Amino acid sequence: MAQYAFYFDQSRCYSCRACSVACKDWNGIAPGSSEKWRTVYETEEGSYLNTRIRVLAFGCGHCENPLCISACPNGAIFKEEKYGAVLVDSEACCGSRQCYVACPYGAPKFASDAPGTKMSKCTMCIDRLEKGDIPVCVASCPLRAMDFGTLEEMVAKYGDQRSLPGMPDGNLSKPAYIVSPNAPKKDLIPYDKEKAMELMTKRGYLGNVYDDVKELHDFDPAAVGRHSLRMKFNNQAEMMEATKNDQG
Repeated sequence: MAQYAFYFDQSRCYSCRACSVACKDWNGIAPGSSEKWRTVYETEEGSYLNTRIRVLAFGCGHCENPLCISACPNGAIFKEEKYGAVLVDSEACCGSRQCYVACPYGAPKFASDAPGTKMSKCTMCIDRLEKGDIPVCVASCPLRAMDFGTLEEMVAKYGDQRSLPGMPDGNLSKPAYIVSPNAPKKDLIPYDKEKAMELMTKRGYLGNVYDDVKELHDFDPAAVGRHSLRMKFNNQAEMMEATKNDQG
């Protein structure tokens, strides 16, 4: 069996969501629908004047050992031979959601919370691959944060790291998803951050909250709503709220 893989460079992604929009457009999924086959996640760290956002654009790992397949009671999920894509037979799917329970990445998607709603997911754009094209998410990325090819090609070009901080451990399912984490942060133009806050306060940009802002340097990271990466949710509303900026 051949195995193709996605590559994602976290340093190059600036969360424009072009991949998510292109995915929905190509697959005929309505804008705003919770069927976000290519979902863009953001996490935040640090405090004012020393912050960082980490982005993850993920559809499906098309794992070498897909846990969703054995979890499906109807045998509706299968791994095809030519590309190693994990696909779903919508006719056989009964909407039991056991695939979602088993998948560490929340890749199976559902249009609603209604019992029996059939699962849908990233198809690796197998229809495009058959025409000699690359997946539409990869083709649409303006900063070329993604790449696609055989797993061997991706590993040879980028290494064999398969998870970013906060992602599930990929040792069990072995996702065909190669990643490069954010490069270390550095100030392109070094400056005195304390002095900058003082100046902004004096000029009215921060009002009279300078002392409050200073206290944020030692704040609890858990106070930030998106302080940790979360890829699975209890219901569709929760998922949409957590990824509400993803208009695709």
